[in-house]
Amino acid sequence: MAYGICNLSIVPVRIEPAHRSEQVTQLLFGESFQIIDQQQEWIKIKVSYDDYEGWIHRSQQLSIGLPEYNELQRSNSFLSYDLVQILMNHQSIYSLVLGSTLPWFRSGSCRLGGVDYTFEGNAKQPETNIGTKVLVENAFMYLNAPYLWGGRSPFGIDCSGFTQMVYKLSGIPLKRDAWMQAEQGHTIHLLDETQPGDLAFFDNEEGKIIHVGILTAKNRIIHASGKVRIDNIDHQGIFNVEIKRYSHNLRLIKRII
Repeated sequence: MAYGICNLSIVPVRIEPAHRSEQVTQLLFGESFQIIDQQQEWIKIKVSYDDYEGWIHRSQQLSIGLPEYNELQRSNSFLSYDLVQILMNHQSIYSLVLGSTLPWFRSGSCRLGGVDYTFEGNAKQPETNIGTKVLVENAFMYLNAPYLWGGRSPFGIDCSGFTQMVYKLSGIPLKRDAWMQAEQGHTIHLLDETQPGDLAFFDNEEGKIIHVGILTAKNRIIHASGKVRIDNIDHQGIFNVEIKRYSHNLRLIKRII
């Protein structure tokens, strides 16, 4: 088994080994993975954070050994809490987005593959007991980010990428896709019983979970639909005041924290 780490700002992970293939998720700087298959210049990876699988180009990663990989899994890494911030080494600079990982961060420096990087932004280890107020505040940092299928950054994000990243900043791991996240936590049966930070899931006519958002109040939700936005929600679903109709059908609500 081979291992790697993302040493670029944002790397597309694709469903097939081709640049024209659909992007299904993204790697952010400092996220590690196992290499489970190879085809010429492409490698198939299994992301350590959420076990998601897909293809990345071999040139868009840094190979690491098993000892370094295992140490990364054991450590509680620092994350970047700036929307965008500069990371530097002696040769180049990198633009890191919100939620990027800073392996072995200490005193303004992190290390990848034996190379030291300087980071002067807001870096800290996620706290799992921050409470729902800070979790919702983290969600607001993505407000108006454009919708992007497979995206996980403030410059393009999809609905489940949004919820996953907000919870990552809060020290709580979520799976990658909405239907996977719907299997986590425990069910809340009524909107009146919800609290800010609960996840609301929505289905299509076939009953398949296709959308997720974060409740900010019993009747308000922040979610990625066209952009990260705040809408009204009731027992039927999300009501979009701009188009004056329901845009998503409520299926269930889950509490993760």
